[in-house]
Amino acid sequence: MAKILIVGPASPLRGGIADLNEAFAHSLIKKGHEVEIVSFYLQYPKILFPGKTQFRKNPDKEFSFTIKSLISTINPFSWLKTIKYICNYNPDKVFIRFWMPFFAPCLGFIAKRLKKRNIPVFSIVDNAIPHEKRIGDITLVKYFLNQCLLNFTLSSAVKKNIDELDENYRTKVMFHPIYDTYDPMPKRVDALSKLQLEDEMYLLFFGLIRTYKGLDLALEAMSHPKIKEKGIKLIIAGEFYDNQEKYNLLIKELQLDNIIIFDHFIPKDEVPFFFSIADAVLLPYITATQSGVTQLALNYNTPMIVTNVGGLPEVVDNEVDGYICEPNSSKLAEAILNYYLESNNPEMMSNALMMKKKKYSWDNFTDQILNYS
Repeated sequence: MAKILIVGPASPLRGGIADLNEAFAHSLIKKGHEVEIVSFYLQYPKILFPGKTQFRKNPDKEFSFTIKSLISTINPFSWLKTIKYICNYNPDKVFIRFWMPFFAPCLGFIAKRLKKRNIPVFSIVDNAIPHEKRIGDITLVKYFLNQCLLNFTLSSAVKKNIDELDENYRTKVMFHPIYDTYDPMPKRVDALSKLQLEDEMYLLFFGLIRTYKGLDLALEAMSHPKIKEKGIKLIIAGEFYDNQEKYNLLIKELQLDNIIIFDHFIPKDEVPFFFSIADAVLLPYITATQSGVTQLALNYNTPMIVTNVGGLPEVVDNEVDGYICEPNSSKLAEAILNYYLESNNPEMMSNALMMKKKKYSWDNFTDQILNYS
């Protein structure tokens, strides 16, 4: 049995990275290890946070592991306190989640001091090069990566980005495990009732809305005459971190009456309802590394239509359990129509995803990351 510590967001903080950290901790405990998560009490200053809140509406209260909210990204004294706490815990391994340059000073400082005390530090890197680039990003990312013995990535696309920064970094490609800590899908009729929707054909665009995710491409695709003729509708479920008005104007300009918007962060207990009614999930990203949405779709055996960018094609087998298309609206519309063309596509692709899930299981991920670290 090993003592393992995870550094990264966790409850009561919300979001996919927090969910993944908790799932990782749960998986480690199932393997017989002792686990704690050291999280943030201040993750983003309010002035830098584009959303409405950083916290869960109804945070989980019981876990099989301890969560310590010790870190403020802008308070170096909290970094010293965190280092002292981790040293006293005396873990065999520390895994630090890293996803944007803003966290590099804080997490790099902690990692560097732990390394000096001979505590093995490994990173799990969601993004090495940010989607929205700023001056100084590369320097900050390099500072953090330099402090880790080995940098694990969740897609080949992220490893490629790290190699472009410096091919001498020790990097190991893993995969983004499925989200298996969510409730099972309810019956479709119950989901429709919960969301107050009619029984129709629905595509799902899920998660935080940001420019790089290509929602504008999805809206343009939904204006295709044949898609409108078939009565296919698009559900947009997530909080806007981008200017919502530009999408409202596009909907008006394209005269779209087949768009349904749930403009709020979707809490964990509501997620299964959206996947229950979705025929397929749309990921029309313009740029990408990997996406937690693909792993949610895998968990619920929901086929995906993704663009050929970043690590998205690594998850989908074209025309077997989903569709891969180029990142433009005409190709996206073509993929949507092809998906609905064959009446058995949803069932066939859903069955194919069921067969694929073992590859992305937590059991597989945990065995591999412990073996390499």
